[in-house]
Amino acid sequence: MSKKPASPALPVTPVTPAAGSSLAHESAAAQVAGAVHYIDDLPEVRGTLHAAPILSTQAHGKLRAVDASAALAMPGVVAVILARDIPGDPMLAAFAGDEPVFAMDTVQFIGQVIGVVIAKTTMQARHAARKVKLDIEPLPAILSVKDALAAQSYVLPPVHVRRGDAQAALKTATHTLSGTLEVGGQEHFYLEGQIAYVIPMEQNQWTVYSSTQHPGEVQHWVAHALGIDNHAVRVECRRMGGGFGGKETQAGHLAVWAAVAAAKLGQAVKLRLDRDDDFMVTGKRHPFAYEYTAGFDASGRLTALQLMMAANCGFSADLSGPVADRAIFHSDNAYYLEAVEIASYRCKTNTQSHTAFRGFGGPQGVILIEAIMGDIARHLNMDPLDVRLCNLYSDEPLADGSGKRDTTHYQMRVEDNILQPLITTLEQSSNYRARRAEIAAWNEKSSVIKRGVALTPVKFGISFTATLFNQAGALVHVYTDGSVQVNHGGTEMGQGLHTKVAQIVADELGIPFHKVLATASDTSKVANASATAASAGTDLNGRAAQFAARHVRDNLAAFVCGLDGCGAGAIRFAGGQVHSPTTTRSFDDVVKMAYANRIQLWSDGFYRTPKIHYDKHTLSGRPFYYFAYGAACSEVAIDTLTGESRVLKVDILHDVGRSINPAIDIGQIEGGFVQGMGWLTTEQLVWNDKGYLSTHAPSTYKIPTAGDVPEHLKVALWHEANREDNVFGSKAVGEPPFMLGISVFEALRDAVAQARGGLAPVQLVAPATAENVLKALKS
Repeated sequence: MSKKPASPALPVTPVTPAAGSSLAHESAAAQVAGAVHYIDDLPEVRGTLHAAPILSTQAHGKLRAVDASAALAMPGVVAVILARDIPGDPMLAAFAGDEPVFAMDTVQFIGQVIGVVIAKTTMQARHAARKVKLDIEPLPAILSVKDALAAQSYVLPPVHVRRGDAQAALKTATHTLSGTLEVGGQEHFYLEGQIAYVIPMEQNQWTVYSSTQHPGEVQHWVAHALGIDNHAVRVECRRMGGGFGGKETQAGHLAVWAAVAAAKLGQAVKLRLDRDDDFMVTGKRHPFAYEYTAGFDASGRLTALQLMMAANCGFSADLSGPVADRAIFHSDNAYYLEAVEIASYRCKTNTQSHTAFRGFGGPQGVILIEAIMGDIARHLNMDPLDVRLCNLYSDEPLADGSGKRDTTHYQMRVEDNILQPLITTLEQSSNYRARRAEIAAWNEKSSVIKRGVALTPVKFGISFTATLFNQAGALVHVYTDGSVQVNHGGTEMGQGLHTKVAQIVADELGIPFHKVLATASDTSKVANASATAASAGTDLNGRAAQFAARHVRDNLAAFVCGLDGCGAGAIRFAGGQVHSPTTTRSFDDVVKMAYANRIQLWSDGFYRTPKIHYDKHTLSGRPFYYFAYGAACSEVAIDTLTGESRVLKVDILHDVGRSINPAIDIGQIEGGFVQGMGWLTTEQLVWNDKGYLSTHAPSTYKIPTAGDVPEHLKVALWHEANREDNVFGSKAVGEPPFMLGISVFEALRDAVAQARGGLAPVQLVAPATAENVLKALKS
């Protein structure tokens, strides 16, 4: 390698880095123009067939016979695929191994898939599926948490967590309160429904296009059902039209059903659920029921807590174990629990198998402790914010000198605590105290419309609670024209993951954002990738991609050092240029020269989250790398005659660390808040006494619309970078804002309390529909 004569350094023009800028989502313009491809937009190979599911009509029963003769006689119908047609294991390769691919001897909920009808068109398959006759002998069904607890019907054993002696502390408490709470589930209602397209390739290999948050799991499940090795199955997902957790495990079901049919018939098969079937087949957010007794002193500080939480898991385990575990982890939210005893029951019922949903059990933990804080305040006739403030985690020493009020009930220290300054800042910026006085004055004069306000915090742990999933890989390819392609194990579901990863790679190589292309998630590129979940998509994949880009950059830096006779540390990449002490060259020119000199221009990157460890048997340790914080102040009004409610104002201050993309982060905060608000106000799931989901369509299940969003919705970002060494100093933003919606529920309870008068706890069932608000007013 010859040394090139030095040329004068060019003037350095200041360049705005990509990370930290509010760049548009990488697919935004194409999405608005309808020019991006989802799975149903992909060209179909010749001979593609279409599947539709055959659904159980009983909540529990013996499956005695399936008569498909009428379906097979219909136009275009090719076959009916049942459990006997599965070439591999008839049980899904789920963690608990308790869920069949297709129902075999028994059915366990209305909507369980017994098989699929295969036809030449989607509509032919759907019409034919409804002609299949099922002979099911009914068996007793468990349809409620109460009945499951009575029958000790569990998908997993109960879990108990204790610190101190809660029973003894309750006996000596100045005040005690006991109560119950019921919180409903939530339908994911992604815009793109569940879909899979399976194409046979040569030599018993398969390509699967799946709308999934976890391509690696789809790969494993399909291989398991077909009885082949994982390497024979390639799964690709360019983007999803929403996921919210509903496509973490349950996208795998569709891929398996389509793959079994494709294997039987030797043709490509697509399976796209219509919205009604999607509701009937797939799991929801876990409904929870609670019983509690809290002890506290005259200042409102908790001194003891006994808590029973029972999760309605549906008929199989799915992800119910880690969901219920995270509910335990977040049952403290922002508050120190001195003496606490928690019993967690994972109830088996004859309903859909409930699954991951944004927050993954965290919201079900947070809402209970916030309800307790509100009821303590009412019992003592105090401002609820003052009760919350006096219970926060802090550096205050414990009375017995054994430590500080900074350690969770699962033995993790809260080292990055910004709760007090964040809440106080929002209290002032939202004008909380003055508004509370104004609302009290309003309620004195208004006999029908009553208003309420609440300011609630969020402390949310970031990492998969299953430690092994906290790893990621990525590939970065630099081409000879200076353009860059990045591929990583995460999936894009509208949250901007690909955009953030591309920003990180652009800055690592010192090139403009438009030079970096993020490509489809693909199991043949990054193997064994974790699900895009737990809010960790950017933390994991962004860091892995950064490391991959850094390897390439270091190769280029070493090459330029050889040219210019300097140390590697003297080379700087910025603004599409490579600067040495003597010369400035364009990045593109350096890449061309490096290629000509046989320098590696691609690399992989791998990242594993540091510091985390936890004992899954005792639920103790450090399950989270750090915490994300936030707070919301919400004001509501209720009509005491009809029970109708409206959110009037919302002020949010949220902690995203040093934001990689403020516009995307604010969008996630707004969306998470509104989705959380919907969970607690309008999104009511109703199963009838036969186990039939009555709310199975947009006509009966009400998600928030633009009209439900208050005109005053103000979002501000906390100014401090992540104190842990996370990529760009950022913090996760996908799930934590969801729990800001709990401020709406607490504001509604405040309005109910002010309407009723008195100091009794408010018994408001979530979601706070008009009917439930009226019941609370009369209770």
